[in-house]
Amino acid sequence: MIETRRLTGESLGAALEDVARLRIAVFRTWPYLYDGDLAYEREYLQTYRDSADAILVGAFDGARLVGASTGAPMEDHAADFGAAFAGQGMALDDIFYCAESVLLPEYRGQGLGHAFFDAREAHARGLGRGYAAFCGVVRPQDHPLRDPGYRPLDGFWRKRGYAPVPGAVAQFRWKDLDQEAETDHPLQFWMRAL
Repeated sequence: MIETRRLTGESLGAALEDVARLRIAVFRTWPYLYDGDLAYEREYLQTYRDSADAILVGAFDGARLVGASTGAPMEDHAADFGAAFAGQGMALDDIFYCAESVLLPEYRGQGLGHAFFDAREAHARGLGRGYAAFCGVVRPQDHPLRDPGYRPLDGFWRKRGYAPVPGAVAQFRWKDLDQEAETDHPLQFWMRAL
């Protein structure tokens, strides 16, 4: 039986090495195509160690972390993400950033995606945040590595009340599986009122 747990503080920090491995494994597939490494992951995930109000929602099969979802106040996250909201008329300190949700394929379809969002949204409300936001990578429909069996998550996100924020696009760099070096990737923000 899969159990979800909300981790903060020291327990969050202790789980980040496992989160790094999950991110590398899950984000290798479409649409991310991420060719990650642990050194980069450790640096990226430091945000959650440094943020007093960060959360990690872990999905555990016994003692094994099989899925994870993170979040932190928007102002505690990378400047690239906050910059996407310039000109939107929204204060960053009213937005909770729901970062990655990664789940091993064999555990999908069991309601864990909802559990991840429920826990992060409850955490954000507890912090007095008015909005929850996340971003999804934007890839061209004719990308040569597109997985023909991929099912977009837009419908799931919309059912939860999220909608794309017009003009709120962040640029983030990572190395794709088929590239020699890091390249820029557009990330479209989605948001909902809490």
